[in-house]
Amino acid sequence: MNSQTQHPVYTLTNECKDCYKCVRHCPVKAIKIENDHASVIPEKCISCGNCVKVCPTNAKCVRVDIEKVKNLLIAQKDVYVSLAPSWRSVFENSAQKMIAILKRLGFKEVSETALGAQEVSIHDAEILNKMDKGLLISSACPVIVDYIRLYKPEYAKYITPIGSPAKTHARMLKDTYGEDIAVVFIGPCIGKKNESDENDGLIDVSITFEELKIWIADEIGDISEIKKESSFEFVPYSAHEGALYPINGGMNETIRKIGIKPDVQLMEICTIRAFEKALDDLDPEKLNSPVFVEALACDTGCIAGPCIASNKAGISSISDVMSKVKVRKEIPTVAQTVVKCDYSPKAVKPSKYSLEEIQQVLKKIGKHSEEDELNCGGCGYSSCRELAVALLDGVAETSMCVSYMRKIAMRKAAAMLRCMPAAIVMVDSNMNILEANDSFMKMFTGEMYDIFKARPDGLTGAAIDRIVEFSEIFRTILKTGKDLHKEHYNVKDRLYDINAFTIEPNEIVGAIITDVTQTETNREKISEKAKEVISKNISIVQEIACLLGEHMVETETLLNSIANDYDDKEENKDG
Repeated sequence: MNSQTQHPVYTLTNECKDCYKCVRHCPVKAIKIENDHASVIPEKCISCGNCVKVCPTNAKCVRVDIEKVKNLLIAQKDVYVSLAPSWRSVFENSAQKMIAILKRLGFKEVSETALGAQEVSIHDAEILNKMDKGLLISSACPVIVDYIRLYKPEYAKYITPIGSPAKTHARMLKDTYGEDIAVVFIGPCIGKKNESDENDGLIDVSITFEELKIWIADEIGDISEIKKESSFEFVPYSAHEGALYPINGGMNETIRKIGIKPDVQLMEICTIRAFEKALDDLDPEKLNSPVFVEALACDTGCIAGPCIASNKAGISSISDVMSKVKVRKEIPTVAQTVVKCDYSPKAVKPSKYSLEEIQQVLKKIGKHSEEDELNCGGCGYSSCRELAVALLDGVAETSMCVSYMRKIAMRKAAAMLRCMPAAIVMVDSNMNILEANDSFMKMFTGEMYDIFKARPDGLTGAAIDRIVEFSEIFRTILKTGKDLHKEHYNVKDRLYDINAFTIEPNEIVGAIITDVTQTETNREKISEKAKEVISKNISIVQEIACLLGEHMVETETLLNSIANDYDDKEENKDG
């Protein structure tokens, strides 16, 4: 693959919600978790598309190659379509109308990939008829081929040494119409993008049915106006039994129609996991008959491909494909087009760590003994030790361990509850205590405190109405769902501030309770003292005011007397 080409599957980081669903469904764990976000590891990925199908936020995306196709068309090349036979389960069009639509987009001609499939089946039958015993695995599915080469390299030599139907078909088209034409594969498969990225001169670009639908919607819009042309036909001619390929067992059916020796055993296996199990402990040299395995990565076949762009029921999809298959009376026994391919191993080397290293990492996620290793699969890995290896590889994070994070959360919550001076209690819908801190027990259990304190679960399970006299508050919140605040709530000469609230509607309520009796008593004492001080101050002020008043009267009298005497003297002078 060209190192400058973006891998067919990638992650929109901002959309990733660290649910680890992609890790759980990736059969080869080609996912790296970093900063709580998942990304694809290109060198490990087999482009099966499982992560794309299961991602709940659509963060896993398939590379869009429409612009590459448009560039081929702009370059005025004769661009031919290799149309996967599963198109009949996606588009409700006749062959003539489908060809008309593709021609409207700018393609020179449209041909069926099934033509290449027929050549592949013929050549496979030739090989099988010459085998005395042993194993032969189909090369039709690029995902299966990559899986073997990367993860089961010891079986790479058993892959049929010929190109896939798409590659074989591309070779047929170039042989027929010239080496300078361009070939664009259109189908439901992401793995085909890897085939086109190989730049071996066969498939120029691969796009999916989903990409094609987007392109049609953007460039044509309403396709109802496009009328089928009776003159439009698949080139160079229509396919026959090769159209069965997208269905599980379809390839083997075509091989049977060609004719094989009675001792040849044909098997069908779908999904990577099933294929992996089928190969476990298999020694092909011990097989006593020729065994051919039609292996497909997608359940039920290509009609369930990751980019099939159809919500049809599986039976309907299979029926749509089968109903259009044309049967030839005579099938050639010698293939006219054969693309030789070397499927040499390119193994992903498994990490090797000592038991001590693994155990050290396990301790970091709270696994101190084998009993602690739950192997729950919540992290996406099948065992705690697999997660430990992934942590050592740097492709996972400790936060992926659900049980570990739950323990951490519980410890933090317990520490907070334990250290809070206020009384805290949680009650379930049966009015039983789920959780209560030490302050609550001290406040309400009285002489029974030491007994409850000694219990491992404390007050857990006790009926709240047997502990407090205001249990009706909890019953009311469970019923109404509305929070309550009771200030200076009087219980047996004690005053409480009670904040009660919903945790889970109609299921769990909680309360924070503060004993304010002493505070209120202190307030009353302070208030009384303040009143005494104020009263004394008022008395003093009044006395001062009285004294000032008397002094003012005496002063005024004296001044008036002086003034009057002065006025009398002045009058006598004037007289």
